[in-house]
Amino acid sequence: MNYWLMKSEPDVYSIADLKGDRTSIWDGVRNYQARNFMREMSRGDLVFFYHSNTKFPGIVGLVRVVEAGIADPSQFDINSEYYDPKSPFDAPRWQTVKVEFVEEFAKLISLDELKQKFSADEILLVRKGNRLSVMPVSESAAQKILKMK
Repeated sequence: MNYWLMKSEPDVYSIADLKGDRTSIWDGVRNYQARNFMREMSRGDLVFFYHSNTKFPGIVGLVRVVEAGIADPSQFDINSEYYDPKSPFDAPRWQTVKVEFVEEFAKLISLDELKQKFSADEILLVRKGNRLSVMPVSESAAQKILKMK
């Protein structure tokens, strides 16, 4: 099992939304490095759900990958802001995963807290200039984060 961190703006899709839905595909990722990380995900991997672009950004919960290697349907939807006319149906450019809600943390683990506890070598999230929406988390960093919740 591997650990990951995935960011979402809470006004677009929040941990509460996923809690209500129980499962969801993680569509709309249009960064090649983030896409490549999603291609490495496997069923059973755990993901830290991170609220971004908000007054208090941070990790708010935990989700699990229940299906991997899914062609992101938004790339084929002409009405979607994530439509990609250069992505062929027989070799989709963008893949995603389906995740299920595991738990919402009792308290937010803020970006400031994460910056105090981790170096950029331990977790990509705190690296200056990092804007990836999907990134791996080492097992040692994941265990530290889980103790912070």
